[in-house]
Amino acid sequence: MKQILKQQKAILKSNLETEIEIENANKVFQSIKVSKVIWAVLIGLGFVIYLIWKQFDINEFNKIQWTGRTLLWLGVAVIILAFRHFCYMARLYILTEGAFSWKKCFDLIFIWEFSSAVTPTSVGGSAVALFVLSQENISTAKTATIVIYTVILDGLFFLIGIPIFYMLFGDNIVPPDEARLFGSLGTKLVLLITYIIMFTYTILLIWGIFINPKRIRSFFLFICKLPFLNRFQEKAAKLGDDILLASKEVKTKPLKYHLGAFTATTGAWTGKFLLILAIIIALVPTFQAETALLVLLFAKLKMMFVLILLFPSPGGAGFAELAFGAFMHGYIPKTFSLVIALLWRILSYYSYLIAGAIIIPTWIRNRIEERKNE
Repeated sequence: MKQILKQQKAILKSNLETEIEIENANKVFQSIKVSKVIWAVLIGLGFVIYLIWKQFDINEFNKIQWTGRTLLWLGVAVIILAFRHFCYMARLYILTEGAFSWKKCFDLIFIWEFSSAVTPTSVGGSAVALFVLSQENISTAKTATIVIYTVILDGLFFLIGIPIFYMLFGDNIVPPDEARLFGSLGTKLVLLITYIIMFTYTILLIWGIFINPKRIRSFFLFICKLPFLNRFQEKAAKLGDDILLASKEVKTKPLKYHLGAFTATTGAWTGKFLLILAIIIALVPTFQAETALLVLLFAKLKMMFVLILLFPSPGGAGFAELAFGAFMHGYIPKTFSLVIALLWRILSYYSYLIAGAIIIPTWIRNRIEERKNE
């Protein structure tokens, strides 16, 4: 596979037209290196093994009943996973205004999710997404719009929902102190900081897209004049340029464009949480699937993902498994929590690593053939 990728990389680089494309291409090939995939898997499995060593109880594990009900709800989890993927496809279809076929959206979402799974932050995944979309014969403005607007839509989903859930459940959506997720620092403080970070960059992007793109570009450049941010000046300028392009695109769109994109985003994220709830119902024989409890756990999972999104490991590997146990503390036995977390990550994380590793080389070959025929 390494040799094939090297050959494809050499051919593709010779056909790229600008230095920017070459730089972005390098990011793509760096992201699909076998070592990156292995590293992401090892981090996640390493944490799981550590947690099993510390918390596993064979007596609790033996309580898991592999009955028809278990298989039924695991089947529901797989259906929800497919629904989540469809919602991401629908969002991409809406944002491209039908420029991509449903088949192309299907493949591109796998590539996008794969890049997010092997990079430490959403910024890394977005860099790959920018390159991938730029190779699909859509305008630079639309490419910038898709990437930036998806960040805004994801941010809004959390910013709107979390205050509502906090008013309903209060501190119950935060792990208790005995869960010790962040030790003496305090989970509430870390959650507040991450929420403020998400709020800040989402509002800045909204302001830039819908109100004053030129001012936000100047603001980014001004901030990057600070000594410790100097090295980000070029990236700040590029982001400012992308916001200018995206602003011209988004401002002309009808209301149904925005509502459709946000609805698809809500469906995708809701699918992530419902998938976990389905696995919980499948594996925990004593779990009472009452509406109030399900809504509370949904709120806790939403809060958990705020931390995962900003955690600096590939796809949140390792931390996601640890955070799940902390947020489910007091609701699910530790051993059940470990098994559920592992199964959840296999379905929604490792599956995309495998699928992406299969789909990306094919996508590269297709792009090479298309460029040869141009």
